[in-house]
Amino acid sequence: MRLRRTRSTAATAPRPAAALGGALVVAAVLGCSAPASEVRDEGGPDEAATSASGGSTPGGEVTTAPSLDPAYAVDPPGRFKSLPRTADIVVQTQETIDEDTLAAIEALDGVAAIERLSLLQVSIENRVLDVAAVDPATYRRYAPRELPQNQAIWDRVAAGELAVGKAVAKRLPLDDDDFVALTSEVPPIHLGVKAPQITNAVDAVVNEKWGEALGATPGNALLISTGLTAPDAVVKPLAKLLPKDTSIERLDAVARFGLDPEAYQQATVVGTFAEAVGSFSYRVLQGGRIDPDPTWISTHISTQDVPILGSVTCNNAIFPQLRAALQDIIDADLADEINPDEYAGCYYPRFIAGSTTLSNHSFGTALDLNVPGNLRGTVGEMDRVVVSIFKKWGFAWGGDWSYTDPMHFEMARIVRPG
Repeated sequence: MRLRRTRSTAATAPRPAAALGGALVVAAVLGCSAPASEVRDEGGPDEAATSASGGSTPGGEVTTAPSLDPAYAVDPPGRFKSLPRTADIVVQTQETIDEDTLAAIEALDGVAAIERLSLLQVSIENRVLDVAAVDPATYRRYAPRELPQNQAIWDRVAAGELAVGKAVAKRLPLDDDDFVALTSEVPPIHLGVKAPQITNAVDAVVNEKWGEALGATPGNALLISTGLTAPDAVVKPLAKLLPKDTSIERLDAVARFGLDPEAYQQATVVGTFAEAVGSFSYRVLQGGRIDPDPTWISTHISTQDVPILGSVTCNNAIFPQLRAALQDIIDADLADEINPDEYAGCYYPRFIAGSTTLSNHSFGTALDLNVPGNLRGTVGEMDRVVVSIFKKWGFAWGGDWSYTDPMHFEMARIVRPG
């Protein structure tokens, strides 16, 4: 299914017909506070991008792109001629928002502009990143400070490259050529630009072609600008127009006060184990904890017996391959390498410490073993044959990460024992 063009309530410039040549590319956008001057990448200036912007790149530098695959490119956005907009509310639903609902939202008092996009979540090294699939020609209006006018950035997003904030870039497992795999179903994508974006509602931005490849639900999200109207005045009438399970997030409240404990947040995980998680709704509790939707818990989480560890509480989808891995460890006479008394759990619904980022433990698709000898940032003491058996059965190991977590194993793909 192709993503439909983003709906916009402001006029945009005509778009050139020819798409930029591009490789496996994505735009990742972090709500960080890095100054606009830090929009850059490693290497020299990008001649194509500079030319597209008339030699001017307000907000910082961009650099030479690798050879890009045109299959992941959309038309370049042309010059920016619209008014910048504030991003005041972000909405995410489970399904595509229909045209009648969009028209009703546009007509609400206090709604100055809306931008349709797709939101999805991907898991990278136990961090769940919020990815927005957008039309760069219109989404750019909501970028902070000088970034809407930075032609080079949006040309590169259209061509298929990844743009991320500095904080997100530091966490990405990049190869030597700055490519990163968002899921195993699509090729790696290139990090071409580091630039701040809208608050912490979005970690990464991709163009619509990449959203389609990643499996995004087309048009399941909106950015809403309320102009001079306080976002709170729009939330209640907005909620009446949308399904009950819709996530409505006030970006001003997120930035100043943290997540709204009364509102359900929405995460729709894509990738190899999407069927294990599906659509995940939760409320925020104190102390970094979350309260998943009880219906989701009843259909996805259970307590079962497995070899070596005994009774564990995990996602239902993980049990077949977890049992198979642990049985292979027993058959290899390595059961003593896993200490059940040092098992730290599988399902615990909470954010990663000190953040509002979900971990795979929130979904019950990860487990921590032999904790005392395998702390974060260390090589760890985990037996490497045990590690190889877990990998055989579809688990990724935190000991391979740039900032190691050798106690941690997470389901990277679904493997069904024969």
